[in-house]
Amino acid sequence: MAEQTGTTALLVIDVQVSMFVSEDPPHEGDQVLANIKSLLDGARASDTPVIYVRHEHARYEPMMRGNPGWEIHPAVAPRAGETIVDKRACDAFYDTPLERTLRDLRIEHLVVAGLQTEQCIDTGCRSALHRDFDVTLAGDAHSTWSRDDISAAQIIAHHNYTLAQIPHPTREIVVRPTAEIQF
Repeated sequence: MAEQTGTTALLVIDVQVSMFVSEDPPHEGDQVLANIKSLLDGARASDTPVIYVRHEHARYEPMMRGNPGWEIHPAVAPRAGETIVDKRACDAFYDTPLERTLRDLRIEHLVVAGLQTEQCIDTGCRSALHRDFDVTLAGDAHSTWSRDDISAAQIIAHHNYTLAQIPHPTREIVVRPTAEIQF
C-alpha cells in the first residue's frame, strides 16, 4: 500500500512514443507499460489525480515538440481532463507549472512511474522530496537502457535502493511494487 500523508496524485514521467519505437526499447518495456496501466486504472477508479510529464528535447528530434515520438505512449494515454506538464529539463519541477498544479490540488503524496530511471525518475523523486512531497516510487514501473558498463536491471535496482535511503526530516521516498500500491 502506498504511504499517504495527504492527498495523492499519480505522476507519469516521460512515457513517450519515441522511448519505445527504437531498435533498443527500454528494459522490460512492455511490462513497465502494463504496470503503469495498472497504476492508471487504480488511480482513475479512486478519482486520484493523474498528471503526465512530457519531455520536450532540444536536440533529439524524435522528442521535439510536435513530432510523433513526443506524444505520450498510446498504451498509457491521458484521458480528457488529465493534466500534461511539458518540461525541457530533467527535473519535472524546473521551469514548469508542476509544483503549482500539485499545490492547487492539495497534493502531499506522489506515486511516480515512467522513464528514464537514472535521469528524469531519479531527479523527479528527489526534487519532489525536497519540495516537501512524500513519494512512492513504483519500483517495477520505471525503466532505462543498459550501458556498456552496467545493465538496465542493475541501474533500476540501484535507484530503487538509493532513492529509498535519502534522509529527510519530515518526508520520505518509499519504493513499492505496483501490486502493493493502492489509491
